[in-house]
Parts: sequence; structure tokens; C-alpha cells
Amino acid sequence: MLKIKWMALLLFLSLVLAGCGQSIKDSVNWEIEDFHFTNQDNEEVSLGDLKGEVWLADFVFTNCTTVCLPMMANMTQLQQQLEEEGLDVRIVSFSVDPAVDTPEVLKSYAENYGANLESWDLLTGYVPEKIDQFALKNFKTVARKPDDSDQVVHGTDFFLIDRQGVVRKFYNGINPPTDEILSDIEILLAED
Repeated sequence: MLKIKWMALLLFLSLVLAGCGQSIKDSVNWEIEDFHFTNQDNEEVSLGDLKGEVWLADFVFTNCTTVCLPMMANMTQLQQQLEEEGLDVRIVSFSVDPAVDTPEVLKSYAENYGANLESWDLLTGYVPEKIDQFALKNFKTVARKPDDSDQVVHGTDFFLIDRQGVVRKFYNGINPPTDEILSDIEILLAED
């Protein structure tokens, strides 16, 4: 009987220790430069405001007729799942068409998707060239508006950022691997 108890204890401890020290597979570790942009409530949001929090980011625009529609729906669904799981994560959407996407337009857009704006910032307040450079330098993605179009060419990934403001991983935002994202978020939330 004592032998069975020891075996059970060893099995339990090995499972507990296996869970410790988990790390995100294929981490990219891209540092994000400081920024000061305006959200849907006309409030300034900076990288400093997000430090200490785990957050998801993407690049969208309200006048989009293609990829932003499923991206916003997927991010909203992901936000609902995060809330259901009790995972405290912020969401940040950078507008790639700031000339059109005023704070008021962004707020209405997000509300149409049912987004919880208490934990979601939709950012604007910069010139198109700034967001193009910012996206490329910090997230390794494009955000460029051609001169002859009202549509913006931009990446469709969701980015997971750790408490220090480092992009740790990116995922397909059109068909997101929800279970993987949730698992990676749990790993980051467990880190000090």
C-alpha cells in the first residue's frame, strides 16, 4: 500500500513539474518601440500603459471590404472566450487607415461586432506613413494604402505580446488556432 502511495505521489509531482517551465513554441521575441496613439474614447494609449499586461494586437480598418470582417469577428469571439476562461488579456487594434478611422468611427465599428471596449483599444491618431513604418518595424507586417485605392494592404495576423512589450508569437487572424492562442496566453500569464 505504501508503495502505491509513493508511486501516486511521484506521478502527481512529475505532472506538476511538467507543467512548470512551459514556454511558447516558436517564439519570435520582437521588441515593440514606444508609441502614443489615440483610442476610441479619445484617450492616449502608449506602450507604457500596456506594460505589465499580456495583450493581443492586430491591424484593421473600418472601411475594409475583405479580410477585416473575419478578423474582427474572430477577435471578438476570442475576446469572449478569454472572458469565459477568466484570462485577463487586453486587445489592441491598430487602424491602418487613420484618415478615415477617427475615434468615433472606431468605437461604432467595434460596438457593431459586440466587442467589450473595457479591455479593447482601437488606435488611431497618426499619419498613414507612421503606421506603415510602425507595423513593419515592430510587427514585421505591412500596412500600406495605395494611392489609387480606398483599401489598405495589410497583414492579417494576430500578435501575442508579453508583459514586457515583446511580440512573442503571431497567428493567422483569418483562421486563428484558438486553442493554441489560449494555451500560449496561459503560459504568458503564468510568467513573472
